[in-house]
Amino acid sequence: MLWQPAAVGLSVSLAIGLGAVPALKGFQYTAWIITAVVAGMIYPAAFLKWGDFDLRNKWLILIVIQLVIFGMGLHMGIKDFAGLKKSWRGVLIGLLCHFSIMPLVGLLLTKVFYFEPEIAAGIILIGSCSSGLASNVMVFIARANMVLSVTVTAMATLVAPFITPLLMKLLAGTLIQISFLDMMAEIIKIVIVPIGAALLHDYLKNASASGKRKVYLITGACSIWFAVLAFGGWQYLEANTAPTVLPIVELLSFMAGAAVVSVIYHWLTLQFPKLDSIMPLFSMFGIVYFTTVTTAAGRENLLQVGFLLFLASVIHNGAGYFFGYWLSRFFGLDKNSARTVAFEVGLQNGGMASGLAGTMGKLGTVGLAAAVFSPWMNISGSILANYWRRKPVLDANEPAEKRLEPAPQVPV
Repeated sequence: MLWQPAAVGLSVSLAIGLGAVPALKGFQYTAWIITAVVAGMIYPAAFLKWGDFDLRNKWLILIVIQLVIFGMGLHMGIKDFAGLKKSWRGVLIGLLCHFSIMPLVGLLLTKVFYFEPEIAAGIILIGSCSSGLASNVMVFIARANMVLSVTVTAMATLVAPFITPLLMKLLAGTLIQISFLDMMAEIIKIVIVPIGAALLHDYLKNASASGKRKVYLITGACSIWFAVLAFGGWQYLEANTAPTVLPIVELLSFMAGAAVVSVIYHWLTLQFPKLDSIMPLFSMFGIVYFTTVTTAAGRENLLQVGFLLFLASVIHNGAGYFFGYWLSRFFGLDKNSARTVAFEVGLQNGGMASGLAGTMGKLGTVGLAAAVFSPWMNISGSILANYWRRKPVLDANEPAEKRLEPAPQVPV
């Protein structure tokens, strides 16, 4: 009766206390993730249902993960894609390394550790997802090639709806049932729709009057479309269209929703200028929520294979850094670019993996690898980034005072 609340209280206190230590502040978010794991393991029933409401509800999971990705997407901008022209070779190498090393190492780990099929599929899934924005933070701290980092992240996000389902079908198709088209549609809903909303908000910040007018007209048409659906349009489509058409209509409706949400959010930022800086906190809360619910749902599995799953995550993550760096060097990239690719390969989009597991209804099995991988990824990435920052690859003309500049304290 004492050790359980004491353990949760200690982890909460540690997470809060790290914020008061400048040298450790960068690990505060990771401490909250660990707190979520502790709470989910000790009090699983409290994070599965609230009354009759299931916290693993598919629509709740979808909304939360879209909020998470939207908050992260606010750090991206249309200008991030401009780096493709300058660094296309590094981007191509980064994408090839990312979508080959991590899925194949994930598959190898499932053969070595003999996990249950759904847990094994989760390891392959986290390896098949795009890189997350955590990689951009680590590259920034390490003072590596930031242009290459944001461009690889952006391109990996765009190709994920096609590459991730293909890799899952090829590598995990014997472990769980995979529908290529269904998974592609879910990735578009989970990742592309909220990222698109964030990019549209970025466009509206500097758009001309005519550009804004066009966006507002399109948003008005989208709003009318939603009104039609709400007042019987969806029931009509269900009754009078082929079942294969409905998923397409649903996907287009999500895209229309992204436009409406983006315009509303843009208007809110004009009224509340600090909203953009607050939104990442909602993303962090969403990831903590996912981690807690996933841990609670998979508690029994974690008790059986938790240590092996953690070991597999450490190997998986380390292999991404190692092979990402040295393969980049082999293909002729400079050291700073190779460091960037190492982060882009080793750091995965855990939110995307959790969201896909949730929409499958397998948060407690397929989602476990993402729940274990994410906190370790942030810890290892922070350590490696700060190590490389202390051993910079410098131009001869770089001023000495810049070499001694302290690492920024960025929550990861």
